Amino acid sequence: MLRTILFAGTAALMLAQGAAAQQGDVVYIQIEAQPSLTEAEARLRDYSAGLQNVNGFSLGGGWYGIALGPFDPQVAADRLRALRAAGQIPRDSYLAAAGEYGRQFWPVGAGVAQNATQPPVSAEPLEQTPSEEAAEAPQTEQTQETTSSSELAAALAEVEAEPAEPEIPYETVSQARRGEQSLSAAERRQLQVALQWSGHYDSAIDGAFGAGTRNAMGAWQRDNGYEVTGILTTRQRADLLGQYNAVLDGLGMSEVSDAEAGVAVSMPTELVSFDRYEAPFAIYSGNGEVENAQVLLISQPGDRKTLGGLYEILQTLEIVPLDGPRSLRRDGFSITGENSRIASRTEVTLQGGEIKGWTLVWPAGDDARFERVAGAMSASFRPIPGVLNPAEVSDNGQTLDLVSGLPIRTPRATVAGFFVDGRGTVLTTAEAVQNCSRLTLDGSYDAELLQSDAALGVALLRPSAALAPRGVARLRTDLPRLNSEVAVAGFPYGGVLSTATLSFGALQDSKGLGGEETLARLAVDVTPGDAGGPVLDAGGAVVGLLMPRDAGGKQLPEDVAFATDAAALIEFLRGAGISGTTMQGESALAPEDLTTAARDMTVAVNCWE
Repeated sequence: MLRTILFAGTAALMLAQGAAAQQGDVVYIQIEAQPSLTEAEARLRDYSAGLQNVNGFSLGGGWYGIALGPFDPQVAADRLRALRAAGQIPRDSYLAAAGEYGRQFWPVGAGVAQNATQPPVSAEPLEQTPSEEAAEAPQTEQTQETTSSSELAAALAEVEAEPAEPEIPYETVSQARRGEQSLSAAERRQLQVALQWSGHYDSAIDGAFGAGTRNAMGAWQRDNGYEVTGILTTRQRADLLGQYNAVLDGLGMSEVSDAEAGVAVSMPTELVSFDRYEAPFAIYSGNGEVENAQVLLISQPGDRKTLGGLYEILQTLEIVPLDGPRSLRRDGFSITGENSRIASRTEVTLQGGEIKGWTLVWPAGDDARFERVAGAMSASFRPIPGVLNPAEVSDNGQTLDLVSGLPIRTPRATVAGFFVDGRGTVLTTAEAVQNCSRLTLDGSYDAELLQSDAALGVALLRPSAALAPRGVARLRTDLPRLNSEVAVAGFPYGGVLSTATLSFGALQDSKGLGGEETLARLAVDVTPGDAGGPVLDAGGAVVGLLMPRDAGGKQLPEDVAFATDAAALIEFLRGAGISGTTMQGESALAPEDLTTAARDMTVAVNCWE
């Protein structure tokens, strides 16, 4: 697009001095100038397709101007702002006095602007046609009344109070190509990054403007209304980078130099500010303007072993979701994670015995800003002298569920299960494994759901990697005596304890309250974390699998619980191709032996969001 404000200074000066009064006190919106009549007429046809009151004037010196009007000064000021905001005219458009224009050549047959007798356009809606405006304009003496030059100057001042963008001169293709040669390698790569962000480029960011980059430039020119040449002019490069940087508006991206942590990096200072040090982190908490936004600066002395440990520890934090790529190298690592709530990116380097880096936490779904902010942080990050003291952790920063003041990731639910074969296959309750994005055993071993029976209320899990259990359940094939003692192994404290806890009670009935043949009723006080655990007789044989407490909306006594009996479990396992280990009842074990047998076969089943 060819634009110039060659005459803007003269026009502004004359307007301020009241020159408009010499021409009927009307103004035009000067939007473009062209160096040839042919080019000007082509642009006039383009503008006339979407705008009204489009005029072409000779400007002298071989230049031809394109302007909208005439307007009352205040109307012109309002119209200029509206058209700029809508992107219908260039941002460097300005108000010009009628006296700045020479012979009018567009529309065809129009008279010279100085002798034009049409009234200035008043504040009708933008979509009205010229004929409608003429029909609706009240033919009163006030319509023909002129505006004082002081009012005109005030309107111009109101428009010019807006920050003006620096004017960039028109360039030919040859000039644009020469301009490219002055770009640094970083500036050339930045253009490729912006083209990639805009969706026009998908090749290497190498700063080499080959065929791929040229095609991308041409595609961007086409999509943005420019002549397609495959070579960006200075103005076009500014527009492309302006689009690229617009997503960062309002974030306050600026460098923060943290001398205590020994890290300098650009971060969104309008959203986060320094909170506290909890080694190895300098924590910059969000102000709530962008939900979940947070920045950590990472700083600690260490070697490759320390680096590997930090890599593992960070992945236990809530702010580092499990899903996403991650890479550990000799001199650093990167971790990207995302879930339904947040996305985060971490980059860490090891140099000279110091481990330094950063983590950005951002709301999920805001991908454009997340990628831009993370990219800016990556590009600006640099270590500076200083490193956090590893002992600099507050009393509040170290608890069972915190690492350096940051919450560790915890499962949505933890229940019990028990091993049924030597491969580590686990029986648990079906309800506990519904709608889980990830299943683990004892919080460490990934597992997958093999089979589930909603009617029976049980599910079968298998570890993703080989797992050798310490003990395997023996399922009892005969019925124990009613009122005989039983024990339930489970995790009543949500997995806080690493081994199962036993709760003792009695077998009340071999059927459910509704006569269900597959259920047994127990008299035992249990918690939600015990669900899925084995119900054992005095000899350590499994007589059932504890079900979650669900009385169908009825209030049951605290010591009433139900278990799917061993016979139903054996049938379910055989349907899954697992024979299981069976036995009949035997004499009682010593309490300590029963406890050991129960803990060896019982495992915590974790459901993660």
